[in-house]
Amino acid sequence: MALRAISKKVSEYTFFWALGGSIYYGIEIMFRGFSHWSMFCIGGFVFLFCIIQGMKMNWSEGLWIQITRAIIYAISLEFITGIIFNKWLGRNIWDYSDQPMQLWGQICVPFAIIFSGLLLIAILLGGFLSQTIYKESKPHFFVL
Repeated sequence: MALRAISKKVSEYTFFWALGGSIYYGIEIMFRGFSHWSMFCIGGFVFLFCIIQGMKMNWSEGLWIQITRAIIYAISLEFITGIIFNKWLGRNIWDYSDQPMQLWGQICVPFAIIFSGLLLIAILLGGFLSQTIYKESKPHFFVL
């Protein structure tokens, strides 16, 4: 891969990571009144994942497959981050202990469902922006 192509990918991935982090951080501020820098990082990595998975598969998979893959990635990342920051470091950034179907207070089914809606938006927005800004292949979204 030529240096110019590598530079373009680094720019693209950095932009999308920062954009995703900013959007998710803003959502947390809007709904919770506070956030943590780790949520910025998670939001960025999840948004970037949504875009990369679409590009790697040439946007040829149904949205339900992309959302399923993204939700598994997102809740895995949230669980790992929660164990590190909430349990090991005692930061208490979030706690789902009072929610149904939760695991050690770090992830729960109700919020996974809410996140799946955000992931749908992330996939659609990411596909549009990658094609519009970085001239990536045009996404063709379909449900099944």
